[in-house]
Amino acid sequence: MSGDGPRHNGDSPRRDDDRSGHGRDSSQRGDDPASDSTADRVTDPERSRHANRRQGGESDTTSTGTETFDGSLSDGSPTVGDSGDREEPTPRVGGSGDREESPPRVGGPGDREESTPTVADPVAEPSFGDAWVYESIVSALPGANLAGGPAIALQLGVFTAAMVVVAAAYDLWEAVLPGAAAIVVAAVGSYLMLQFASGSREAEAPPRYYRLLYGSSIEVVLAVLAFIALLTHLFVYEPQFVGEASPLLALLPVSAATADEPLVTALFGTEPPVVAVYLTMLVLWDLCYRIGTSWWAAVVSLYRELRVARSAAAAATFRRLDVLNVGFAATQVVLLPFLLDRPVLLLAVGGHILAVAVVSGAAVALSLRSDT
Repeated sequence: MSGDGPRHNGDSPRRDDDRSGHGRDSSQRGDDPASDSTADRVTDPERSRHANRRQGGESDTTSTGTETFDGSLSDGSPTVGDSGDREEPTPRVGGSGDREESPPRVGGPGDREESTPTVADPVAEPSFGDAWVYESIVSALPGANLAGGPAIALQLGVFTAAMVVVAAAYDLWEAVLPGAAAIVVAAVGSYLMLQFASGSREAEAPPRYYRLLYGSSIEVVLAVLAFIALLTHLFVYEPQFVGEASPLLALLPVSAATADEPLVTALFGTEPPVVAVYLTMLVLWDLCYRIGTSWWAAVVSLYRELRVARSAAAAATFRRLDVLNVGFAATQVVLLPFLLDRPVLLLAVGGHILAVAVVSGAAVALSLRSDT
């Protein structure tokens, strides 16, 4: 437009005058009426915007046939980039701010389908939930690195030294031989447990196999049940029924005599020393835990051959581990000579050895049949 058009700086006094009610007439301004009317329309664009919003929410940029604030004639088309616009932005497609749900990935590295065998990564130190409770406890000791051989040597040395000290202090040398047999069996069990765990983690099997074997910690439950049964037998059953002929004798393949005094009394006398009983219970718990672990490993091995898919290479590894578990159960045979006159304990330990051999042998047989 020409110089008659409105200017920003010149409009400020006139706006103030119009608002205060002391405006001058058109002749005093020096402009023609048409220009004044046009200037009045564009004097205060902000006020126009507010009025339009109150009346119908219309934007000032869509008015038709009027001048805009910068002095140009608007043809009614929407103005782009005006600072006063409050139009909703058009949704962007594929932008960084989108929150659209992405389609599920098929076969990605995070999938954990239990029907697909996976390769367990061999690790130097087993993670919690992927190891026996014994391994987790030993590896979690602060400031100590007792995994493997050092842990077994420490276990064997501490228990043996404690047994000798207690036997010398209370003159209990008759208890040293059965105690030494129990300590050796527990130490051998610790070694075979570590070998079993290391070999199983290097084999190929679905994650559910490892969750069942290690993550469930069922071996602890079985150990607790066995230990409670042992305590009940030693301190309740034997004092009440000692010397009586047990019906369990009929289940033994050979005839056996029945002891005439409880096992605790035979080992420690009528007034057992507290320290000696405490050490004995600790060694017996160690044994019960190894027995529970061996039994659970046999059960999971049979389940693995019946329900879990595994590769041919893993089958040979698992068969070797099953034989290893049977070998650990066989080491408990050294305890049987001390239980010949205790029919209940004799049947319990002998039955455990036989059960592990049968279940693990069945797993080996199924594995061999599936490979042929």
